[in-house]
This record gives sequence, structure tokens and C-alpha cells, in this order.
Amino acid sequence: MSFNWRELQNTAHIEFAARLANVTDWEGETPDTEWNTRQLVTHVIDEQRWVPLLLAGHSVADAESRLEPIGDDLVAAWAHFSTGALDAWAAVDLDAPVQLSYDTVPARAYLSEQVSDVTIHSWDIARATNSAETLDDDLVAAVWTIFEPQRDTLELSGLFASPVPIPDDAPLLLRLLALTGRDGR
Repeated sequence: MSFNWRELQNTAHIEFAARLANVTDWEGETPDTEWNTRQLVTHVIDEQRWVPLLLAGHSVADAESRLEPIGDDLVAAWAHFSTGALDAWAAVDLDAPVQLSYDTVPARAYLSEQVSDVTIHSWDIARATNSAETLDDDLVAAVWTIFEPQRDTLELSGLFASPVPIPDDAPLLLRLLALTGRDGR
């Protein structure tokens, strides 16, 4: 199945914004046990700050020196940096090289990584705020195609907790979450 990753990025941002609107306890726990709600939201915003600069061809070091501060109002910061990232994605050639901290990759690989990150953290915020945990079916299916082939290396990457055992016939969202060390049951 072929996915329109630009549309999926828009969908992921909508999903995240909907959950962000429900945050009332910024110090509350999240499924990502290393971060409270404020830290998790700040992480997602931080990732969006980099997008326009990296897609414009800046090196990681150069981009870092140009990053705009996030500020204290995380809802406003999300709106600002999300718009900037979405605009940058709409304009970039997806075959253009992008320098990331670990490698230089085609923009399309960076885009699928970004969609995946925002999607998983949308669920994290939903769980943290007792919001609707269901996510767009196409979004879940697309992110599954990124994570499932990495099943054996996700935990080793240090980015995710150990996979959660779950039946093979569980809904795809639950299997996706399980791959990233989250139990959506």
C-alpha cells in the first residue's frame, strides 16, 4: 500500500493538537515513563522546530544555532512550530537530502520518521489526558509499515521500551503501540 506521507503528516499534527487541547496537568505522568506531560509535549515541539531548517539544507550544527526558543505557552508553541513544519514539508522535494544527527537521508525518510514520532506521542498524550486513544486508521497503518520491519532493533535503539507481548490478532493500533513498549489495552 502506498501512503501520501505529506497528508499523513497533516493528520498526525491534527491528532496531536486535539490531544494537546486536553492537557490540564503539565506535570502528569505519560506512558513514556521518562517524561511527564510537559517534557513529552516539549519533545514533540522541539522536533518540529528543526524541520524547516533541516529541509532548507542547513547542517545540524547550523540549524541548532538558528532554533527559535519554544517559550512557556506550549499550546501556542505547538501551533507556531507545527505550522512552520507543515509549510516546510509542503514545499520540499521528497528526494532532497536532509542531514540529520545520525545520517543524511532523503526527505521522505525524515518525513516518515516525523509522522511516526508525532503519531506515537499523540497516543501518549491521549492516554495521559484520558482523551480518545483511537487514531486515524491510515496513520496507524502507515506507521506500522515503518516500525514493524524494525521490530528487532526498536528496543536496541534506546528510543523505545521493550515490546509488550500482545496477540497477533490484536487491533493494529494495539500491535503498533506494543512494538514501542506501550500497552494500549
